[in-house]
Amino acid sequence: MSNSIIIISDEHNPLYSSVYGHPFLRTPNMERLASRGTVYENAYCPSPLCSPSRSAFFTGKRVHELQNYSNCNLTLPTDADSYGKVLSEQGIHTVYFGKSDVFDDIERLGFSELHHTKERKLPGDVNFHRRPLAIREGAAQRANGYGVKEDAFDSDLKIMDAALAWLTNVAPTLTKPWNLTINLINPHFPQWNTQAYWDLYPEAADLPRYGVNEASANHPYAKDLREHFEADLFTEEQIRGLRRGYAGNVAFIDDQLGRLLDTVDDQGLAETTQLIYTSDHGEMLGKFGLWWKCSLYEDSVRIPCIGAGPGFAQGVRVTTPVDLHDVQASLFYAAGATRPAVWAGNPLQQIAPDDTERVVFSEYHGHGTRSGAYMIRKGIWKLISYMEAPHQLFRIDTDPDELDDLYEQYPEKAAELDAELRRICSPEAENEKAHQFQDKQMELLEHFIVR
Repeated sequence: MSNSIIIISDEHNPLYSSVYGHPFLRTPNMERLASRGTVYENAYCPSPLCSPSRSAFFTGKRVHELQNYSNCNLTLPTDADSYGKVLSEQGIHTVYFGKSDVFDDIERLGFSELHHTKERKLPGDVNFHRRPLAIREGAAQRANGYGVKEDAFDSDLKIMDAALAWLTNVAPTLTKPWNLTINLINPHFPQWNTQAYWDLYPEAADLPRYGVNEASANHPYAKDLREHFEADLFTEEQIRGLRRGYAGNVAFIDDQLGRLLDTVDDQGLAETTQLIYTSDHGEMLGKFGLWWKCSLYEDSVRIPCIGAGPGFAQGVRVTTPVDLHDVQASLFYAAGATRPAVWAGNPLQQIAPDDTERVVFSEYHGHGTRSGAYMIRKGIWKLISYMEAPHQLFRIDTDPDELDDLYEQYPEKAAELDAELRRICSPEAENEKAHQFQDKQMELLEHFIVR
């Protein structure tokens, strides 16, 4: 039985780190954590959008089970239990800092302590409708969100300072095992930096290697997303600025991880405390002309995942696909607590390093695309099953940038992955349920706005 700490950033594409092979962006504290533990090279989010992904992590349930499809928070189910509640009921002291943005008010979700929490105000995102596709009028103005602001990191620093103070002053007084969750907003857009971080990576003000002329950029769902966010209006100057700012945001997050590691060491917790770094989803950063998340392409749906401490092998890299459900299961493993059998996921510590048969699933029913989509990753293969557009099949080991769709060339492999998808859910039935649910949300939204 051990304590556990999980630090969750927001919108961190793992490929923007030295641990995952970025050519010049250095993340020494991710490297430091990796040297102590295990890097999961193929980690995924349950859905590439904040609230659905975080809600799935909280509850061990799939997004379609929760019906938490988007960032609109009207009429979300409120009967699911959180990991904080289930752990605390078994004598684990659960402490939560920062952003929640989940299916219910975090005050009702059973954590032992809450600090500096931030929730999405009702009604949340109102631009989620897909039939017809909602367009965010003026969304192109988002592309101006980069550059220098001296208070750029104040909110995250407030959370991190408080969490480290808790770890230093409160944790030593506890007489039972504890779990500490720390949520930081960076590197989520907008890409504001303090001057010091802005100056770190001027070479990051480059252009994406793969743009709108690639076949994957011209898939109907990719075109939907660019239309929804007015992304084709972004200027070269804005693209370069956003990419530079993102590098600074990642460097800031890495420094906060370093502060956490220092505190763990100073308090003598390294041998008794599990520490995991991860994120809620990735960031496209202009690849295929796409920005932010909402896509099941790798840059959007992949997340960093590094674990160290009791139960984690040291200096190991795991190629087996994993996801945030597995991360959550690891908290129970560390505590020696019983996890509900119906929850998805298995502890990271128990996952074989190179299991080519393990399946990871993600789904997207949120804003910016005409209909639902599902991802299955199994071994070197990845299927994206679209409800209203051609499916795609990629071989990730030889085509990590998803440039070459092999769906027509490997029908047997596509059928194998489709069967894996259907073992999890009926994509057609869940897609229609999502549309019906969102239609009801739209009706309620009309009344909400009138009030």
